[in-house]
Amino acid sequence: MAVTETPWTPASWREHEALQQPLWPDAGRAEIAREQLRGMPPLVFAGEARALTDALAEVAAGRAFLLQAGDCAESFHDTSAVTIREKLKILLQMSVVLTYAAALPVVKVGRIAGQFAKPRSAPTERVGDVDLPSFYGHIVNDDAPTAEARVPDPQRMLRAYDQSARTLNLLRAFSKGGFADITRVHEWNQEFVASSAEGRRYASGSEAPTSNAGP
Repeated sequence: MAVTETPWTPASWREHEALQQPLWPDAGRAEIAREQLRGMPPLVFAGEARALTDALAEVAAGRAFLLQAGDCAESFHDTSAVTIREKLKILLQMSVVLTYAAALPVVKVGRIAGQFAKPRSAPTERVGDVDLPSFYGHIVNDDAPTAEARVPDPQRMLRAYDQSARTLNLLRAFSKGGFADITRVHEWNQEFVASSAEGRRYASGSEAPTSNAGP
């Protein structure tokens, strides 16, 4: 029997049941927050989405390698420029290793700038001897082990948007400003090697110590 496929549209997801949804205590406040979000500029622009689509087509054709990395869930507590820079630095270092190993271009996708939700297997969790609502990520509630902190707050969606926008702006600045240049990545790797015990021993010209102990 032939299966008729429904054409995909940007709104197709509305035809399916959405799971892992927060139980907002005030539906009116939640709708106000959603309405505010609808009026905000997109975090990722059409040209960026098209460029990624073209790059992923190269991956699908076997002419490039996909590297996706990042946190399981981002935190409102780790939003400094240094933290964001170091995450990008690790992603770039991994991409250089893969480029040389696979001899292919690497498409880098960061799990960053919006990953503030955390699906859970149960609506409650045990903290000490107290049952509390589960922590669903900072876009929904707080991770502090108190009943008050675990109440879903729709204003957190707006804070997540603001934090995502700041993170993306910083990442774009780093990427366009020479931070992502491959020579810089090589320098980081050299610094790492030079700071290791093996690197210091190599620089001094000494050989690795030998042991006189028997087998």
